[in-house]
Amino acid sequence: MTTPSKNEKKSRQTIAVYPGTFDPITNGHVDIIKRALRLFDKVIIAIAINARKTPLFTLEERIQLAKNCFGKNNTRIEVDATSGLIVDYAIEKKASTIVRGLRAVSDFDYEFQLALMNRKLERKVETVFLMTGFRWIYISSSIIKDAAKHGGNVGGTVPAHVLAALREKFNN
Repeated sequence: MTTPSKNEKKSRQTIAVYPGTFDPITNGHVDIIKRALRLFDKVIIAIAINARKTPLFTLEERIQLAKNCFGKNNTRIEVDATSGLIVDYAIEKKASTIVRGLRAVSDFDYEFQLALMNRKLERKVETVFLMTGFRWIYISSSIIKDAAKHGGNVGGTVPAHVLAALREKFNN
């Protein structure tokens, strides 16, 4: 195995994929992405197309909501859609790492199993777990949608433009 030269190391961009349905993107997701940007040169938000889920927002809406969180000129963030195995997507995008957020111990069991399967499928791709910030530990897209649907105030749990989109969807 050869060791990369200093020039090769400098020129190689570290890319991570952060997959999820992001229906909708929350402040917890945004926190994980911002923290991942401290570790990687580029983060690809891979919005999953999951046939087992019926999203509130269309794929196009979810992509736009995610893009609007970071501004048009942020070259370190890419928002894309994917429907296959995330390890295959990571290889296609030349990403060495999959980022996953953990809210609580209850998330860990599933995420650990997923990481092990991804490792079995593709040893070149690592999984990195980032703990959700304390402010966001209790939120999930599902809980936010349910509260918004019933007229609950979900302000502060999602970016302002996402809050407006939720209110529009639920007419409140």
